[in-house]
Amino acid sequence: MFINQIDHFITKHNLLPPTTKIVLGFSGGADSTFLLHFLAKKHQNGLISLIAVHLDHEWRDDSYKDNQFCQKIAQKLNIPYVTAKKSELNFTGKYNGSQEELGRKIRRHFLETVRANHNANYIALAHHLQDQQETLFIRLIRGATLTGLTVMRPKQKNYIRPLLEVNKQDIVDYLHRNNISYIKDPSNESPLFLRNRIRHTVLPALKACDSRFDVNFLTTLNRLKDTEHFLQNYTKKLFKQISYTTNNVISINLTKFFSLDPIIQYRLLMHWFEQKSVPFSPTQKFLDEVIRFFKQPNSKEHQIHQQWKLVKKKEMVHIHY
Repeated sequence: MFINQIDHFITKHNLLPPTTKIVLGFSGGADSTFLLHFLAKKHQNGLISLIAVHLDHEWRDDSYKDNQFCQKIAQKLNIPYVTAKKSELNFTGKYNGSQEELGRKIRRHFLETVRANHNANYIALAHHLQDQQETLFIRLIRGATLTGLTVMRPKQKNYIRPLLEVNKQDIVDYLHRNNISYIKDPSNESPLFLRNRIRHTVLPALKACDSRFDVNFLTTLNRLKDTEHFLQNYTKKLFKQISYTTNNVISINLTKFFSLDPIIQYRLLMHWFEQKSVPFSPTQKFLDEVIRFFKQPNSKEHQIHQQWKLVKKKEMVHIHY
């Protein structure tokens, strides 16, 4: 039974250690409704502590009904429930202009706020196998790197995704068999969103070409993740060989840096910026700008970001902020 497969996946990736406190993003849709019921059993058995969290984006006049539906389910399962309207949040973050991206960032902001206020360990999201498929093709269309193509991970910082290898149809079938109601979001059918166009056009065509698509996709994705994991560890090893730390300042030796393949150079830069926790845009354009500065012999400083700059001294370069 696929419930046992989920438990195995959770154990394999250590997603729910004993007494873990979880904040669940609960929209009321099929995926999050299933995950709520799944986690509620562990909550009721004292294995974890669960809080259901719903954000009303206020994009529809009747969106308040979604909140009422979600609250009713949480109360029935005796799960603590937290909700808010988008207009009530003090969100000032930037986004790329799409409604989908704005909604995701506001939702993450709210979930992070609730997690902090309740001192929770993780935020659980109900992404499943088809979400991974859709995300990979979105990123492929937009020219992603290998890191981008490995899409979602079971555990990323404060986020966990227990359903990543679960088929959407298994979720829906489970809800129907157990007479569990859920919300059908009409926006999921709109062709205005790229994700929906991939969901309703690209993926069905691929499955029609070969019924083994779901299984083979997961196999390929896991191979990509294994490759990415190896390259991450290799990058960390190389970084130690080309960098020096003095008085908490990490400098890169440019001679050693340029002796390496350009593919590794990009990865080393990403690792460096992430290690220093500086804000940056992980685009090819940005990384190329950094390397151009490295190559200019007369340039000593470059204000590459409003909050920090690069400083060169002979063959060494460091971040100043």
